[in-house]
Amino acid sequence: MPRRTATMLASTLMLIVLLCAGLAVPTEYSEMTPGPTVNTLGKHDGEPVLQISGHRTYPADGHLNMTTVRVTSPDYRLNLVSAMYGWLAHDNRVVPHDTLFPEGQTEEESSQENAEEFSQSQESAKVAALRELDIPVESWVVVSTVVKDTPAEGVLHAGDVVKAVDGTPVKEPGDVSKLVTRHKPGEKVVFTIVPAKEQAAAEREGRRPKRTEDVTITTAKSRDAAQPRAIVGIAAGTDHTFPFSIDIKLADVGGPSAGLMFALGIYDKLTPGSLTGGAFVAGTGTIDDEGEVGPIGGISMKTLGARAKGAKYFLTPEKNCATAAEDIPDGLTLVKVGDLDDALGALDDIREGRTDELPRCERH
Repeated sequence: MPRRTATMLASTLMLIVLLCAGLAVPTEYSEMTPGPTVNTLGKHDGEPVLQISGHRTYPADGHLNMTTVRVTSPDYRLNLVSAMYGWLAHDNRVVPHDTLFPEGQTEEESSQENAEEFSQSQESAKVAALRELDIPVESWVVVSTVVKDTPAEGVLHAGDVVKAVDGTPVKEPGDVSKLVTRHKPGEKVVFTIVPAKEQAAAEREGRRPKRTEDVTITTAKSRDAAQPRAIVGIAAGTDHTFPFSIDIKLADVGGPSAGLMFALGIYDKLTPGSLTGGAFVAGTGTIDDEGEVGPIGGISMKTLGARAKGAKYFLTPEKNCATAAEDIPDGLTLVKVGDLDDALGALDDIREGRTDELPRCERH
């Protein structure tokens, strides 16, 4: 065999060996790619995304698209070849695995967390939209989580309404921890609650809860060695009663980042005229009950996905602007928003053709 042919054969074999090794070697990286984008004003899988009954609604045109990111599963690690390809590609991102999934988190735990965040984002979107329209929403503090092997386990339950702690009325979730930490570990604290079952029955029957209960819990010491404090082992949250039915029909989506676009879609459906004027607007951002818009992950993947779908404008959380502006897809205008009022103002400008006045995310 000629020396040149032998050298080429050896090089080819070495390349094949290295490629096979690269395919076999897992890395500590995961991948993000653009996910589906869905018009909150339209239909998904044949059903309207927003279904409102018990209140007058109005036709809405244009697009108010929520955006998503696809990620590899918690149990999967990119091999070396895939990771290298991802680093060179434009339409995906390779990131350290632990930035997407906390150490030890299983796929089931990740899915559960995403589902809970998605559900909470829907609730906050409804509250923010209705409050923007001056439609009253009743709210109360509830036990959202009971931590295993803590004093509250078996005494308090998820869904219990917390009316008072030690006789002091509770108005915000943060009030609960403030009142508990007034105690020293080992002291007793009294919760006045409406049990979850009673609250659920009252909601079904359209009445006020008939009874409250006082439950006494002995506090424990937190594991924070630097600043130990009294705890009972719960997380408090907020629940709401809406004056009419608002259902968001969207499966296989998780996380809190669609909150802003859901709020805008609900607002558009409940008001005459068109928020967008027929324009294709997409966006992202968490939202709280007061309408504040928060940052999200994977912003560059969401802008790519939105532009590929046809979006001309992208409502971008203020704290994501700098990152998003590093790689703006051609033909897409990134509009900076800090709260629901900002987003509604931007849509007014888009609808009226005042696009020069839009607050933009700019490259620095």
